[in-house]
Amino acid sequence: MADLRNGPEQDQEHEGAKPSELIIEACRRNNTDLLSSVIEECSSPEAAAKLLNESRSVLGNYAYHEAAANGNYEVIDMLLDQEGFECDPVNKREGDTPLHSAVRWVNEQSKENHEYGISLIDMMLEAGSDPKIRNKAKLKAADLVNPSNTELRELIQKAEYVHQNQGDFIDAEEEEDEGPTGSNSDSDFDEPANGKR
Repeated sequence: MADLRNGPEQDQEHEGAKPSELIIEACRRNNTDLLSSVIEECSSPEAAAKLLNESRSVLGNYAYHEAAANGNYEVIDMLLDQEGFECDPVNKREGDTPLHSAVRWVNEQSKENHEYGISLIDMMLEAGSDPKIRNKAKLKAADLVNPSNTELRELIQKAEYVHQNQGDFIDAEEEEDEGPTGSNSDSDFDEPANGKR
């Protein structure tokens, strides 16, 4: 098979392919040029998001799963930059999210590549991937992490904690902007409505 990342063979190889097939191919092979060209052909950002969110392989993996299962950082970065892109589609077979797929990919890598995998998963979490979603086996992404990769497990568990407690945290700057709270009265007691005490 020809290298689909460059050269005139790319056009010949993809002639007649559906846009959804091209999206899957681009995500599998980390082909940012192909992905860009398909997105540019869409009539609007909404149409691009719809195509990206609905493109699936014959096995039921969404485009994001295909990119995550192959550790394709550049394509994932492009996908996450698309307005309206869904961060947590669930695949048909295992009920995995792309975060599950990325963890499985990291588990297959040598220890030398763990740092790359951690940065990939960190990017996915920062973009809004939900680490609390369980697959059909009732496992969260953190449950799939190789026990020897403690840094990755801690990253995902920290994201779970933050995700679970969203809204419970008060931003210090936000608190200062609101100023003092409570009564504007200087007295310890408010004046009764009828003016008598």
